[in-house]
Amino acid sequence: MNRAERSTRLSAWLLLAGFSAAGSAWAASEEIQVYLDDKEGPGQLSVDWHNNYVISGRSTPLYAGEQPPNHVYRLTPELNIGLTDTLELGIYLLTTHSAEFGWTGDGAKVRLKYIAPHEDEGPFWGLNLEVGDQALRVAPNPWNAQLKGILGTHSGPWTLGLNLNADTPLNRGYGPTTAALDVKVSHALNGKTQVGIESYNQLGPWTNLDSLSNNSKMLYAVVDTEIAGFDLNAGIGRGLNENSDRWVVKFILGTRF
Repeated sequence: MNRAERSTRLSAWLLLAGFSAAGSAWAASEEIQVYLDDKEGPGQLSVDWHNNYVISGRSTPLYAGEQPPNHVYRLTPELNIGLTDTLELGIYLLTTHSAEFGWTGDGAKVRLKYIAPHEDEGPFWGLNLEVGDQALRVAPNPWNAQLKGILGTHSGPWTLGLNLNADTPLNRGYGPTTAALDVKVSHALNGKTQVGIESYNQLGPWTNLDSLSNNSKMLYAVVDTEIAGFDLNAGIGRGLNENSDRWVVKFILGTRF
């Protein structure tokens, strides 16, 4: 990428940031994404803009100080840095917008992702460790860590990805380690575009998993493509039980430098 192209790309990101900051209320988890085997190579940089908005969701708080997700927009810039052939560093800045609070900063997270060497076709695996500090508005635990197991396979036009997550509070007395399972199945229409489904399932405490009817269960119809040099993952999600937000839209825009 030459200097003129880089300047144009950076200008586009600034315009995107300005548009997002001027938008009205939008929200959900700061990152609605199933991790696959993609990562930056050594010395490469990329930026992802995670956006999601709860069209219809819970409007009463679950704990004192929570910002209910209904009509909340979450914008999360993420900087990715390739460290080695197998390691990638990620840094998140968490923000939300709501009618009650306006724009707020909600903390930051750092992650380290490992993707084991593998062929383009066939199975892959990896691990992602994430640690962060979040505001009470969006999380009951101030300091939290997550270990994400990444497993999947590429088979012709099909891709399957599974993430098994363990989330644990780093502050004493803030509850047990909880489990979640995220799944993605996609089919390539051509060299740039894939369509598929993503499923996000909270399972409750690791030591005593809840029944499938409890906790949040969301199913998204998604498309992954490229638009004007930007990678795009976009989808609309539907809650599958009364413990889930009813409708959520999301999109992730990414670029490399």
